[in-house]
Amino acid sequence: MKKVFHLGLDKDALQGATLAIVPGDPARAERIAEFLENPTALAKTREYHVYLGFLKQTPVIVCSTGIGGPSTSIAVEELAQLGIHTFLRVGTTGAIQPGINEGDLLISHASVRLDGASQHFAPIQYPAVADFFATQAMVNACDELGATYHLGITASSDTFYPGQERYDTYSGYVTKAFQGSFDEWQKLGVMNYEMESATLFTMCSALGLKAACVAGVLVNRTRSEIPNTDHQKVEKIAVQAVLKTAEILI
Repeated sequence: MKKVFHLGLDKDALQGATLAIVPGDPARAERIAEFLENPTALAKTREYHVYLGFLKQTPVIVCSTGIGGPSTSIAVEELAQLGIHTFLRVGTTGAIQPGINEGDLLISHASVRLDGASQHFAPIQYPAVADFFATQAMVNACDELGATYHLGITASSDTFYPGQERYDTYSGYVTKAFQGSFDEWQKLGVMNYEMESATLFTMCSALGLKAACVAGVLVNRTRSEIPNTDHQKVEKIAVQAVLKTAEILI
């Protein structure tokens, strides 16, 4: 098989892996890979850093996706071509519900489609939902770890600033379409904002793939816009949860 366009890998390089852990940050991908047995770097190109390692003697891929839906869609498409059919996203996030604390984990069973990339895979009426069994495995993993978690809906935006109604920007202006959106999503029970899950969920559902998503809370935006918690500690909890989920699924 020829190599895929962006990752520069062929199917043989994955050694039969069917599950991938997909953080956004390339540096986080490297840190996750270090928890696997015999981790090997397969590719480092643009935002895509790809590692192969083993859990319970089963090959697992870790691949960074970069920020946002477009780059995520490329990673998922090319990994699917190489034999991956289960995608476990792990990241960090800002919560918008008062009862969620820094360091908690948020498991998204669905996402509000505030992105554009997901519309290239299904019309906007199509729901962005996680795979039930992969999500249940993520819940079980958090239970086993004794982690504090919340299960619910995420708002998934193409932009970090206006799409998440942030006013601490160069212009200080948010277009009318997003003015008041923070309050609206909060009243509708949405847990948090992030930037990849709507594309991941829509794409995987439409293509017959499986996806689940967990994120560690760095900040609760009802109290502050600036994270004041230990970033590494929050990341570690989220990574432990996604690794335990992978162990359950493989």
